[in-house]
Amino acid sequence: MCFGKKQRLSGFFGLMALMLGNSATVTGQDPQFSQFYAAPLYLNPAFAGSTNQARVGMNYRNQWPAIDANFNTISAFADFYIEDKNSGVGVLLNQDREGILGLKSFSLALQYSYNLEITKAISFRPGIQVALYNRSINFDRLTFGDQFDPATGQVVNPTSVENLNTGERVFFPDISAGGLFYSKRAWLGVAAHHINEPNQSLIGEQSELPMKLSVHAGLKFFFKPGVMGEGFYSRPRERSVAPAVQYRNQGQFDQLDIGAYFTFEPIIIGTWYRGVPYKQVNDFANNESIVLLIGFTRKGPKETLNIGYSFDYTISKLGPGSGGAHEVSVVYSWSNRNPRKPPKEKLMIPCPDF
Repeated sequence: MCFGKKQRLSGFFGLMALMLGNSATVTGQDPQFSQFYAAPLYLNPAFAGSTNQARVGMNYRNQWPAIDANFNTISAFADFYIEDKNSGVGVLLNQDREGILGLKSFSLALQYSYNLEITKAISFRPGIQVALYNRSINFDRLTFGDQFDPATGQVVNPTSVENLNTGERVFFPDISAGGLFYSKRAWLGVAAHHINEPNQSLIGEQSELPMKLSVHAGLKFFFKPGVMGEGFYSRPRERSVAPAVQYRNQGQFDQLDIGAYFTFEPIIIGTWYRGVPYKQVNDFANNESIVLLIGFTRKGPKETLNIGYSFDYTISKLGPGSGGAHEVSVVYSWSNRNPRKPPKEKLMIPCPDF
């Protein structure tokens, strides 16, 4: 058997993808965003309508662009606050493409949340999500050793695996829920995704998508604000520091993000560490990356525009040669309340916009 490096990599990752599709015991892991607060509905359905405004946003992540086994994730969302019902509704679209075989997952989710005032200083938002997933793979790009001509290294035989095209696409429903406690300066959220652990197998076997549990929390320290504009049109500019943490567990995987956001409106800078250093994975320390963020916010009387870029510098054994991860977010929100009605006094969630 004689074939080039690129073909060997193709066969290796193809075989791994097939093994994952066939195994009933292998667990999967959801895509992740470094700018998790710029993807609020993906993080927790309790965030639907949480700005007390209307909001639309998009997130794009390209992970490990320098190698074949890379990941591309696109997410888009819209959510609205319904003042009369004290509720929020949202819609979330996600598409994830994994690896050389083009393993794709597409989901459409609807969300609902309700704002419950516990005291004047503390509020709680429960939320629920119902989604439909479509998962597919391109088996035509899978190659095995007995397909190659030993002399030329070219593919000359059809695949030796029968019925590969069976079950290339699968649909399944999915249920998630979450909750969010918050005050003027702090927040604590918990979310459970894939509560029903749906069968995600592409070939008719039993392969459940494991439940993902996540906890996210933080505390914001405000400083003397700056000033933008002059006279009647002047308004304060936020100056703050917000340490934050996110932990998530899914099947055999777990991960921790810990860092801080520095807001000098209109500029936001963030940095954090991702990994679980006390845990060994295949005899290696679970150190994944250092994340750096730069964001821009433009706040008007009734609207806000946030644009962010982040880069994950890989510190795992995969190394910086993987290309790390690039991520871009754009979020726009505006007032959708009836101007004839006086606004209700409500706490605003102090978590960062990125």
